[in-house]
Amino acid sequence: MTGEALSQPTSTRALLEQLAEGDPDGSMSLAELLDRFSERAFGLFLLLVVLPCLIPVPAGQGTVCGAFIILIGGQLLLRVPHPWLPGPLARHMVRRRTLIQFRNRMDRWLERLERLTKPRALLLLDHPAAHVFTGLVLIALGVLIALPLPLTNVPFGLLLLVYAIALIERDGLLMLVAWALGLVEIAVVAGFSGQITAWALALFR
Repeated sequence: MTGEALSQPTSTRALLEQLAEGDPDGSMSLAELLDRFSERAFGLFLLLVVLPCLIPVPAGQGTVCGAFIILIGGQLLLRVPHPWLPGPLARHMVRRRTLIQFRNRMDRWLERLERLTKPRALLLLDHPAAHVFTGLVLIALGVLIALPLPLTNVPFGLLLLVYAIALIERDGLLMLVAWALGLVEIAVVAGFSGQITAWALALFR
């Protein structure tokens, strides 16, 4: 069943509430989740990818999250209408408990954001050039988050959360803010590239 056949949540919080309903020990495949949310699917996909950055998880998740973000960015760049997932990834099970933890942790902040966001400036979401630019920025951020940089997961995660909410809420003005923040973060990392290289080399000594 596709998202067109289901009632669509009107906000990120409502979407999380719907996904968190049911047995906390249950799980859903990633493909099943994305199929339920048609035009919001890329935002949902990005939201699920961001979860490990904002919830304590074993080390090494940055590389996996980065690969997923690059996948999302590449598909936006190519204007793929719905997220495509390779077989093993499509069958990957998302634990409902993880969604509940994220909802509980971020609910207050999402409530505040909800007051500020709404569907608007859709040209900044749907125009081909907007797809290309969003895709390129996400690819760059995916590469950066995959690097073993200290103390970067939460800042990158919060930034990517803004992208996810902009896509879910269909808020072009929020996407404009996300573009600006993304470019600033890329520029900051590039400015400290020498120090970052030294950290990376130290890890392999």
